Amino acid sequence: MDKLAEIMAAKRLALRTQIRPVRDSELSRLADMQRQGGSFLDALARKDRLSVIAEIKRKSPSAGEIVAASVNADDQARNYINAGADCLSVLTDTDYFGGTLQDLWDVVEFLEVHERTTPCLRKDFMVHPIQVVEAAEGGASCILIIVRALDDDEIKALRDAAGLAGLDALYEIHEERELEKALKFDPQIVGVNNRDLKRFKTDLAVSELLIPQIPDNIIKVSESGIFDVEDAERASACGADAILVGEALMRSEDTEALMDAFHHA
Repeated sequence: MDKLAEIMAAKRLALRTQIRPVRDSELSRLADMQRQGGSFLDALARKDRLSVIAEIKRKSPSAGEIVAASVNADDQARNYINAGADCLSVLTDTDYFGGTLQDLWDVVEFLEVHERTTPCLRKDFMVHPIQVVEAAEGGASCILIIVRALDDDEIKALRDAAGLAGLDALYEIHEERELEKALKFDPQIVGVNNRDLKRFKTDLAVSELLIPQIPDNIIKVSESGIFDVEDAERASACGADAILVGEALMRSEDTEALMDAFHHA
């Protein structure tokens, strides 16, 4: 079994007791009660610089432990926001990435207390609309849809639930056939994961191949494998509007300097 299949199987098993019907009316009420402002899509749409989605990530299957498990998500959010992050990505998967849904709540509470509107992505392996409910309740502005991991009916269910809840969706792809599949759902944001989630091998050439094929009216994000300004420049040169960076920013001793370098790549 490849790594993505393993993770998705574990996620489906973990959700088995939580799954229930999700009504459109419930999702619509959540849209009316959104906890914090800020459109994820709009935050990435600026044309004067490369946007940065700064990810809060304690560990990963590829890197192992990145920072201590005791690192607080809201402290990391403060660090990122003070450094100029355009958006935040909050990993809520526990088993493989060391995150929790509480991390999302803590980050959004920090944003609310300090009257900041930085949009947040709930970064997790989404399989059912109940996770969209959780994301909206926690204050996320966007969810992740991993195209490779889902069938068309599952993607449609997640897309429709996100739309009703007032959330954006980031469609993540790694291959040309996944781009073709994603485009059937009229995405506004497409992320190219440079890491093959089957084997966790990373290659920026994946962005260089796929991003030029994404239609101009879609926000393009290069994800994974971006560690320095040269990597960011490669992403920008092939047409990325934004980059998603976790490990490099989590490990950085000067987050503001690295963020500024990314913005001007």
